[in-house]
Amino acid sequence: MGGARPGILVLGAGGHGKAVLDLLLAAGAFDPAGVVDAVPRVAAVLGVPVLGNEALLPALRARGIAAAHPAVGDNVQRLAAAARLGAAGFALPALVHPAAILGRGAVLGDGVAVMARAVIGPEARLGRLVLVNTGAIVEHDCIVEDGAHIAPGAVLAGGVRVGAGAMVGAGAVIRPGIVVGAGAMVAAGTAVVADVPAGATVAGVPARPLPQSAR
Repeated sequence: MGGARPGILVLGAGGHGKAVLDLLLAAGAFDPAGVVDAVPRVAAVLGVPVLGNEALLPALRARGIAAAHPAVGDNVQRLAAAARLGAAGFALPALVHPAAILGRGAVLGDGVAVMARAVIGPEARLGRLVLVNTGAIVEHDCIVEDGAHIAPGAVLAGGVRVGAGAMVGAGAVIRPGIVVGAGAMVAAGTAVVADVPAGATVAGVPARPLPQSAR
């Protein structure tokens, strides 16, 4: 008989926290040990108790909970939350929904979350704390750097590179070989046919830079 499943703490009781808990409950590799939130507003999420705020982190780690996940959709806030969890001594395992598909040779960094019906193609590489959201496709040989977010239904064709902290919005499509620079934002529904500079925001079909006042 196998031993008890390891416990995992979820940081974040909002909508993305709910999605992460749904992943954990479906996958069964970890036992959700509870949720902490900066400002707890609910008693439980999907039946998992909200234990309190982040002041509890040292005590929860001392209790033997070794793993945690920063369930925060915003890239900057997710990285900051991960740093706080790491400082408290928690490991940040990659999480994959059982309804996702991972191609051969795909590499997932610490703290990655691959949500339901997402597809990670063969030999794609996801850096630390990347979020590949529901139904997104990251095709073969793509590289998604640390802390980036590929939103629901977005499609990265083969060999796309997405820089650290970039955001690819829901339903966006990026053609093969394109580079999206670090910290860039690709708006929902955008068709990207040329490289996107670091820090830029693009929208439309085909993608065009947005003026500063429109961002």
